[in-house]
Amino acid sequence: MDNLNILPTTMIIFGATGDLGKRKLLPALLRLKELKLLPECFNILGFATRKIDDNKFREIVKEAFRTTGITNSSDVSSAIRLEENSYFVSSSFDEMEGYKKLSEKLKEADKKCGQVTNKIFYLATPPSFFPVITDMLDGSGLASKEKGASENPKIIIEKPFGRDLDSATTLNKLVLKHFNEDDIYRIDHYLGKETVQNILFFRFANGIYEPIWNRRYVDHIQITVSEDIGIGSRGKYFEEAGILRDMFQNHIMQLLSLVAMEPPISLEAAAIRNKKIELFNSLRPIEKSEVTNLTVRGQYGGGVLNKEKVNSYREEENVSKESSTETFLALKLFVDNWRWSEVPFYIRTGKRLKKRTTELSIHFKDVPHCLFKDTESGCPKRNVLVLKIQPDEGMSFKLNIKVPGSQDKIDMVDMDFSYKETYGMELPDAYQRLLLDCMLGDSTLFPHKEAIEKSWEYVTRILEGWQELPEPKFPNYGPGSWGPEKADDLIKKDGRLWLTP
Repeated sequence: MDNLNILPTTMIIFGATGDLGKRKLLPALLRLKELKLLPECFNILGFATRKIDDNKFREIVKEAFRTTGITNSSDVSSAIRLEENSYFVSSSFDEMEGYKKLSEKLKEADKKCGQVTNKIFYLATPPSFFPVITDMLDGSGLASKEKGASENPKIIIEKPFGRDLDSATTLNKLVLKHFNEDDIYRIDHYLGKETVQNILFFRFANGIYEPIWNRRYVDHIQITVSEDIGIGSRGKYFEEAGILRDMFQNHIMQLLSLVAMEPPISLEAAAIRNKKIELFNSLRPIEKSEVTNLTVRGQYGGGVLNKEKVNSYREEENVSKESSTETFLALKLFVDNWRWSEVPFYIRTGKRLKKRTTELSIHFKDVPHCLFKDTESGCPKRNVLVLKIQPDEGMSFKLNIKVPGSQDKIDMVDMDFSYKETYGMELPDAYQRLLLDCMLGDSTLFPHKEAIEKSWEYVTRILEGWQELPEPKFPNYGPGSWGPEKADDLIKKDGRLWLTP
């Protein structure tokens, strides 16, 4: 614990009784406690509109901990200690009286620790409350460093950070008015996944791949992020967002930056962030006149899936019966720099697709001269490197071999690596790593304000292009499919095919 140098800390979770708090944040904190990665004195302070007291909140905390599968006495001891150090403030997010109560609770928690603790404010609320809470923290004096604290207060802000370029820029200015950039952590849980972090290590720790990671050897790159479920109870949010805002602007843009950015000079946060921003600056804008040719929108219809009737998107709760919100997106983009000039990146993401998966695939160019034209198999297929982010974390490399016993038949086989089989363990939850990094002051895995604004700049052009087009004819793909036919046409017209996960 000493070498981590984390001093006594209090985490204030706004919206603590919501789904994110109960399913992700509280279990992640317990796991960190079990691993002895939290300071000896660590407090959890919930702030939400529910009319409950400390004891009732401790029951909620206990129930959230129970879902982690506590199995031994040390785990039970860790859970009890965190439960005892949990407090709650019931208030609307826009009432100053609630922040006065919060200040009193913080003093109570500090007194129990025997010193002033460092503060982390976690905004696990709907985005509409981000500006309100930030302003109220400043107005109540809670955004300022306390006498006796070793660090400035930190603030963690959940996605989506804005809904277009203007709103993201406005939110950045507001938060920066009250907090220093070094104390702001804009969280994207995808970046906390071990397999996402491994993209950097795979690229820059192996001498064999980086020399061929460029336009001379790579034909194209595909990114698939698919869900086999619908939007469920998130209809209200999804109607305002759509898949472009919900998945592409954050998760997929971050995956793109890691697979395509130039090598950083070190693993320091600033070095990696700078290369990501440089990559976003290199993206060729999709002009309004090109939106139809370079993007495909889709919305899932209803039907029978796995012998069960499933709703169309328009039949989901809190969704308009005439909704034109997209639940599927496919697009082709280009990175205009020396490494990737004219190499297409094909991206698709959607709900109610055939399989839940996140994969990046690098498709290498054909051999320069085919020796096998007159054989039974013909010319060999392209080599493909597949980075599997979830759910079967690992990677595979597809290569061509001669079929044993045949005269000259070629077969494509996989060289596979699986995290689970190799290490015999479940990978840590993403929030576990990100919460710890915030406490350590390591912002490597958190998007910088400039990167956020650059990604929104790219996305906003697409949104504006769509606004000038006729209403799409939705629904246009069935449940359990890989999306609308036009998504296949997008890549087929270039003589390529989507890689089936």
